[in-house]
Amino acid sequence: MLKRIFDIVFSLLVIFICLPVFILASLLVKLDSGSPIFFKQKRVGKNGKVFTIFKFRTMKTKGGPLITAIDDSRITKAGKILRFTNFDELPQFFNIIKGDMSIVGPRPELPEIVKIYTPKQREILKFKPGFTSFSTVKFLDEEKMLVNKNIMEFYLNEILPKKIDADLEYFQKSNLFSDFILILKTIGKTFIK
Repeated sequence: MLKRIFDIVFSLLVIFICLPVFILASLLVKLDSGSPIFFKQKRVGKNGKVFTIFKFRTMKTKGGPLITAIDDSRITKAGKILRFTNFDELPQFFNIIKGDMSIVGPRPELPEIVKIYTPKQREILKFKPGFTSFSTVKFLDEEKMLVNKNIMEFYLNEILPKKIDADLEYFQKSNLFSDFILILKTIGKTFIK
């Protein structure tokens, strides 16, 4: 209950403080590549519940790999700026207010990827997905790691298992204090690249 209150208060505060960023990002997307401004995608949440995640749209076309490398030709000029600053993720604070996500929790995956989870990996679905996680900080340069690779194969075999293992270890013993430290680390690593 305390975590839920924190999620709502923190999200409302971020939305209020970042309102100019929301407006600027919306204008950038609209002027660069038209509508829609927001990207919506199905993701898997706690206990396997599917929900719609919101982001600022950073790509001009659909199709192609489900996972994106930093050099993907579908990324727009505005999208490159939004992805570099991580501002494309800001609309997820509405997902948090809605209750689909938390500030801190394992990043929600695509249904197509969750389908191939091992029984051990499915343990991660016991936790509400989050805006940031231990593995988010650890793999902040994930898109760079995917350059010149078979993207899906490398992600599924090399990155995903390590992310799930790291998050399972963290969330089985996390508390509000450790979550707060993780939020500070996320902010620090995002803006000091």
